[in-house]
Amino acid sequence: MKITDVKVLPIDRYLFVEVHTDEGIVGLGESGAWGYLEASGEVVKSFREYLIGKDPLRIEHHWQVLYRCTHFRGAAIMGALSAVDIALWDIAGKYFGVPVYQLLGGKCRDKARVYGHVIGSTKEELFKGCVQAKAEGFTAVGHLTPFLDESRNVPYYKTHTEKIQDAVQTVAAYREAVGDEVDLCIEIHRRLDPAEAIVLGRAIEPYRPFFYEDPIRPDNLDAMAEVARKIAVPIATGERIHTIYEFEMLLTRNAVQYVRPDVCMAGGITHCKKIAALAEAHYVDVVPHNPLSPVSTAACVQLAACIPNFALQEYPRGEGEPPKSEIVSGVLTLEDGFLIIPDTPGIGVELTEGAAEKYPFLSHRPLLDDGMMVTRLHVDGSVVDQ
Repeated sequence: MKITDVKVLPIDRYLFVEVHTDEGIVGLGESGAWGYLEASGEVVKSFREYLIGKDPLRIEHHWQVLYRCTHFRGAAIMGALSAVDIALWDIAGKYFGVPVYQLLGGKCRDKARVYGHVIGSTKEELFKGCVQAKAEGFTAVGHLTPFLDESRNVPYYKTHTEKIQDAVQTVAAYREAVGDEVDLCIEIHRRLDPAEAIVLGRAIEPYRPFFYEDPIRPDNLDAMAEVARKIAVPIATGERIHTIYEFEMLLTRNAVQYVRPDVCMAGGITHCKKIAALAEAHYVDVVPHNPLSPVSTAACVQLAACIPNFALQEYPRGEGEPPKSEIVSGVLTLEDGFLIIPDTPGIGVELTEGAAEKYPFLSHRPLLDDGMMVTRLHVDGSVVDQ
């Protein structure tokens, strides 16, 4: 079997990759480079020149070639490599007639517990969303920020006391809304400096969050370790790092209690399986990052099935606009807050015919939105993380 083509398919807000073979088997993957999907697509096109004519089953070898050939790294490159890797595993599963997890040691579990996204522009909407998620059978809810995602065009200012007290009261209200039957995954989106993160982390301990995600920017692993040492709430981080080497440094510093590799950013299924093994050696569990399409979800579930230290899967709720089921077919089955591990060969999903024509690509344009900067500023003119 040989690779005959590699196609880049930007559809709606997503970037998909198809790898075609001379036996008619087509593998599907997705890049998670989010704000830089066009750049990631160009990297895939450069990878295509190497991949044409190669045996798609030599997945590890191709991974090493594509990772090491140009001597450079970064989100656009790793997103492209991840998409190709997922597609190659999809081909392998289809070729052997088994789900991908069967090629990686088989199932450790029959279903993967998920946390549902709760989204809202007001606190009332967020509280209501938590209650609704519980009613739908979710046993964990996430994407829950104690800070409202306010307009980025409005300059930010709060005193330290206002900022912390309002956040603590919001977390308390989340807990009151769902009781003890639902776990809370608190998402900070890197909005705090270490001193603030320690104060808030200690203050929300009574509400028993499942984890405290990205309390500070992830660039300095020592700073994350300092926060972890001084609070009793588990830290979850990792969505912005890409390699086993970065995760190893994070783990050896005891800076994380739940690692969050993104299968569409951290080297695909091949590399995320290795990240999970590193975490296992540190008694750290895995919560795969997943803000993307059902292709990402399907790849994540293959990983969740075959690693012993899987904890929880991020799961974007709702169909949205356009409905994800009109872009991807074979969407996974959700039952009582768990995704059922499928037995379909490959990753178990396909692109819907005609989706590319029906839903043209929408660039994320990370710096500009209708001519306005979307990076939020403080009243003093400095940059605020949000």
